[in-house]
Amino acid sequence: MTAPVGAELAAFRADPATEGWRRLPFFVDGGADAVAAALDARIAAGERLAPRPGAIFRALRLTPLDSVKVVILGQDPYPRRGDANGLAFSYVGDRSLPPSLKAIFAELSADLGIPPPRRGDLTAWAQAGMLLLNAALTTTEGVSGVHLKLGWARLADEVVAAVSARRPAVAFLLWGANARSRAGLIDRNKHLVIESGHPSPLNRARDFPGSRPFSRANAWLETRAAGVVDWRL
Repeated sequence: MTAPVGAELAAFRADPATEGWRRLPFFVDGGADAVAAALDARIAAGERLAPRPGAIFRALRLTPLDSVKVVILGQDPYPRRGDANGLAFSYVGDRSLPPSLKAIFAELSADLGIPPPRRGDLTAWAQAGMLLLNAALTTTEGVSGVHLKLGWARLADEVVAAVSARRPAVAFLLWGANARSRAGLIDRNKHLVIESGHPSPLNRARDFPGSRPFSRANAWLETRAAGVVDWRL
């Protein structure tokens, strides 16, 4: 039987765009191979993954280390089949937008005065230098959060630390407790850290609306001659 996650890991390592990422210890010392083997065992036992195996490393493949301008951290993929495409908060399903993404788009519109996007695919952001990384790159279809302790957290930590160490000026947008827990990995002398509550409507503090992360990130990037990002979709 084929090992689809193992095959995708091999393709990731062979992709010239991933050179910066695949030097992380996670990909060198067997950590990635252990996670891939665990996932392939689950698939062999009948489990379905979200996103599909071919999209698992998509965030790192679309946004090379040397092109990162902004980092947005999510928790794990949308669990419904066909909704996730490997990018944090990105939605490609056929129903209405998820509530958290609606809140993000509402804040984007209020902050920058651009119309809220009608579609949830954030691929254009990833291609423009916005790393959209989930703390766990996979979940089981139909269930959220079940792969958070599978070994992915180490990768998220290493990615944040590598961006902090190797990039000259990056805006980190940390929304919610999971993302904010990694703030200590970021060198604030070099980078901008914007922390707020999660955009989810379950966030009772309602401390995401009005946080203006998009304009604040662009204003800071402009002062660092890093070039503003185009948030339009």
